[in-house]
Amino acid sequence: MVVNSLSLCQLEKTENFTQIGVRLGYPVQEHDVVTQDGYILKLFHIPGDKSKPILLMHGVIDSADTFIIRGNLSLSAALANAGYDVWLGNSRGNRYSRRHLYLDPNTDKEFWDFSFHELGYYDLPAMIDFVLDYTGVESLSAVGHSQGNSIFLVLGATRPDYNDKIRVMVSLSPISFLNNLKNFASLFVNLIPVIDQFYTIIGEEEFCGDNTFVTRSLRCICGLKESYGLCAYGIFFPLTGSDRFELEPEFFPTVIAHYPTGTSKKNVVHLYQIGKRQSFAEFDYGSRNMDIYNLSEPPDYDLEKVTMKVALVAGRNDEISTLEDVEILRKKLPNVVYFTVLKRRQFNHIDGVWGRNMHVYLFPTIFNILSKYG
Repeated sequence: MVVNSLSLCQLEKTENFTQIGVRLGYPVQEHDVVTQDGYILKLFHIPGDKSKPILLMHGVIDSADTFIIRGNLSLSAALANAGYDVWLGNSRGNRYSRRHLYLDPNTDKEFWDFSFHELGYYDLPAMIDFVLDYTGVESLSAVGHSQGNSIFLVLGATRPDYNDKIRVMVSLSPISFLNNLKNFASLFVNLIPVIDQFYTIIGEEEFCGDNTFVTRSLRCICGLKESYGLCAYGIFFPLTGSDRFELEPEFFPTVIAHYPTGTSKKNVVHLYQIGKRQSFAEFDYGSRNMDIYNLSEPPDYDLEKVTMKVALVAGRNDEISTLEDVEILRKKLPNVVYFTVLKRRQFNHIDGVWGRNMHVYLFPTIFNILSKYG
């Protein structure tokens, strides 16, 4: 009965990144980037001054769309209008990077055998090298949101030679330590083992992909502005922090049309592990750790090796990237050149990408960082 009802739910066709960009007047380019382990990633490009390349990386179960769905009020538009050469990556497994040289994501479970470790170790180097080769410069600036920050830390710790290729990494709502999660965020993370078991039982390795039952159900239920009270206050705000002034009912269906858009179950489990262990460590394979790491426990990422310039931007109302955990990260990184807690007290985990007034509350901070360090 539920499946039949879902099949009757007419989901509106969603504009992709290029369509949105062209509608806004930007000459968007698309590039395919192949990683060392065979994943084919989509990299979007809004051309600008080649001496000022900047790479934007999204968070978990998200895509490059997150940086443009606000249209002229989005970070992509702001950077492009300021003359930056804007590049937007898509991590393996999302709607734009669900491809591989020889693995089929629909039939090969091996395709989904990755966590944010592989995103940092394989995806980022491939995208960074492509951008630097294309522009002819030796380094670029970067902005990461949520897990889009984590993967730069993995990169710097596991491939230290890439630190010099990053002029500055602007970290919005950074995720690395999850020791002090608040309320519903803590509850959700602690439920991940149950979710993991359920997905194992049904034989599913993809988490919240566009065509999965969970995502289609979410879009069917929450895709109308009339569902704002149920979905924003029942799901999003308890998890991320409430800010109804920045994520308004009229815009909420646009968010739901683009988010979530898929990752691996293993990636989500890895987030649970760092919360449970209270350390930013590699994936815990249990009894296989000795074979993989020659250690009984997974090693912590050596953050002392992350020598790239890092700018940490945090919010008081962020239920996921709490001020306490951002402070832990700040103390462990050797080259934090800028740290700020935004003045807007309601700033939560998602305002940085979806908020309607970020050109007032956030973008001036980003441009200040880029002008000084980028």
